[in-house]
Amino acid sequence: MNKQNEIMEKMEKLGKSTGKFIERYLKTKVMIVIGILMLTAIISIGLSSRPTPDNKTTKMGVEDIGEVVTRVAYCTEISLTEDVKKLLGLKIPFTQRKYICSYDFVIKAGVDFGEIEWKEKNNTIEVKLPEVKVISSELDMESFKIYHKDESVFNQIDLADNNEAIKIMKRNAEKTAVENGLLEEARSNAEMLVKEFISSAYDLKKYKVVFTDKQ
Repeated sequence: MNKQNEIMEKMEKLGKSTGKFIERYLKTKVMIVIGILMLTAIISIGLSSRPTPDNKTTKMGVEDIGEVVTRVAYCTEISLTEDVKKLLGLKIPFTQRKYICSYDFVIKAGVDFGEIEWKEKNNTIEVKLPEVKVISSELDMESFKIYHKDESVFNQIDLADNNEAIKIMKRNAEKTAVENGLLEEARSNAEMLVKEFISSAYDLKKYKVVFTDKQ
């Protein structure tokens, strides 16, 4: 009888521990299912509340780009400084100076894409481009070269002379770049870039793109 009682007690303990295990297992499964449902609901809400992009922005995407460099020109400018001090219209001996140097300049031109206007009608997309302009003129300090330097102790090249020479070279570099078609090439490249934006939303086999100057 004692052995039977022991067996019965063990079976009762085993049944209680098994029941607790099953109960914990079921609770865990329920919590996992609830968690999955909540996560699915959150994702669904997030997707449904996501703002729909503006149709115009989606089609072009150029409104917030700002200034874009579409063409770069590289120019080397040479500066010649040559003079002599005078007194009463007469040259003063030993005051002659001659200074020849050069700098490289990087001239960048482009368009402010934020100013572009466009509209689509009857399978034609009309794009109004703002004026193409020189965006920057950068001096390459490491490109500095001296070809000739002859100065007098009474008439030396100073910092003011050098700064003035750089200003003149910069203006000449911009002028040279523009005269050699910098702005026209920048305009052409801008049109190509805008067409790339348009082609991402329109089939250019069905639409004609026309560019005009923005007044």
